[in-house]
Amino acid sequence: MPVVAVTSGEPAGIGPDICLALARRRFSARIVVLGDRETLQDRARQLGVQVRLCDPGTELTQDSIECLHVALPYACRAGALDRRSAPYVISLLDRAIEGCRTGQFAALTTAPVHKGIINDGGIPFIGHTEYLAERTGAAHVVMMLTGGGLRVALATTHLALKDVPRALTRESLERTLRVLCSELIRRFGISAPRILVAGLNPHSGEGGHFGREEIEVIGPVLEKLRTEGFQLTGPLPADTLFVPDRLAKADCVLAMYHDQGLPVLKYASFGMGINVTLGLPMIRTSVDHGTALDLAGTGRADPDSLFVAIEAAIEMAQAGARAAS
Repeated sequence: MPVVAVTSGEPAGIGPDICLALARRRFSARIVVLGDRETLQDRARQLGVQVRLCDPGTELTQDSIECLHVALPYACRAGALDRRSAPYVISLLDRAIEGCRTGQFAALTTAPVHKGIINDGGIPFIGHTEYLAERTGAAHVVMMLTGGGLRVALATTHLALKDVPRALTRESLERTLRVLCSELIRRFGISAPRILVAGLNPHSGEGGHFGREEIEVIGPVLEKLRTEGFQLTGPLPADTLFVPDRLAKADCVLAMYHDQGLPVLKYASFGMGINVTLGLPMIRTSVDHGTALDLAGTGRADPDSLFVAIEAAIEMAQAGARAAS
């Protein structure tokens, strides 16, 4: 069976809670949680659950989890951020990346991290997507969320809204669409992906009256790729893109910025959405929610997004294994 690494994320958040919930779920793969054992055991006691943490490779019994210990150098309290967690959280990611490189892990699923506390701890950090791209040397990565019957990818990711037009270039958009199409074929088995592409401005610029990005950037890229056989529709006004008739004839939507596409997907997925990073030399999925500090240690954290993210990682790993054979 494939082995999926699960990083437990920010220790003060709900990452440990939802990772402990894996003890009551079985998958068609081995799941190895990366985290500090004492923190996980303390959280289990706080939650009132019985979970046995086993070394990787140990045969599991009921209410047990394989745990690869990564030490946290202080006693963490649920809900209380501490900048000392920054190097720990990064070390979880680095250990998982190394395991994927060496073949120890077939895929990586990540629990949420707190970007602010990582930066406060002296480590520049934009997000998982950007960090994984840098550490693996990926030429170009694409953030795509799935859930509620939708796939929504992003042309730009974690940027202030005022910085999006400058970041949206012909070169970057073309590379995004090439990665997106290639990965939909390779990771999801869609032989000829059909993609709806949003415009940047209201009404897709209204013929240049509300902005010229559709005329000068998005439109020319779509025309170029269509001549190569890409099935691309757009640029479409974002306010009428997510209608059932259009979505029924598409495999994915490409939004121009984070909050253009993701609110629709998160509304449709009702906490069951996941994040997939495309363009990496490894499989990476993630929950689609944050650290939820107010829920940590309360027993009210919902692990469903983590379950779905792991299932997706397993499916992609198994598809890759079948293709390789």
